[in-house]
Amino acid sequence: MESRLGFALTRRVPDFGRLARFKNAAVVLLAALLVLPLTLWLLKPMAVPDLAHGNGAGLKALNAGWASGQMIVLVRHVERCDHSRAACLGAADGITDRSRDVAVGVGAQFEHLGLDRSDIYHSPLTRAVQTAGYMFSDAGSGEDWLFNCKNTMLRDALAHKVPGRNLILVTHSECMAQLEKDLKLPVSSFGYGASLFVSSASLEAAPKMLGFIEASDWRSLGLDRR
Repeated sequence: MESRLGFALTRRVPDFGRLARFKNAAVVLLAALLVLPLTLWLLKPMAVPDLAHGNGAGLKALNAGWASGQMIVLVRHVERCDHSRAACLGAADGITDRSRDVAVGVGAQFEHLGLDRSDIYHSPLTRAVQTAGYMFSDAGSGEDWLFNCKNTMLRDALAHKVPGRNLILVTHSECMAQLEKDLKLPVSSFGYGASLFVSSASLEAAPKMLGFIEASDWRSLGLDRR
């Protein structure tokens, strides 16, 4: 009788060691579940900075880089007519009539920064040719590499960059996305007339993404040097 009672009591005694090990394992598992998302977030490439909203350091770097002729700028053409219900400026594959003022306005902002040490190229497609004409009074034949840019955007931009001179490229959203990919950055969505700035201090130094300015945000920046 006593042996049975003792056996029963023994079976009812909790195994505190096993409970402690289970608790420790649960804590470790929970910590791993919390740390993994944080680690992935920290390793995720940073998005391209917006230079137009409280980014004083970025604007200072832009001004300094522009004054030194270190900048590469990709400018997206303004509103394309075949993707809009607005009236066309001319050909259907060109820009809308209402967007020429946007192009003129963005061009004026670049004039404020200074175009005396700048080289300007544009895509041969009609919308880019028209945009360049209103932005910079440059409506030449265009450069194929500013449209056929898959996997080559950064390489071709650096090949056309002259030391001490800024490089302005009127191009397309696909080429801006390709440049981000070339710099190992997540792809952004830029509006018509947006400008994407990359600093290239020298042919030896790695290019660095500074950020972007949407066409509608220029006036609030006070970047002009006049």
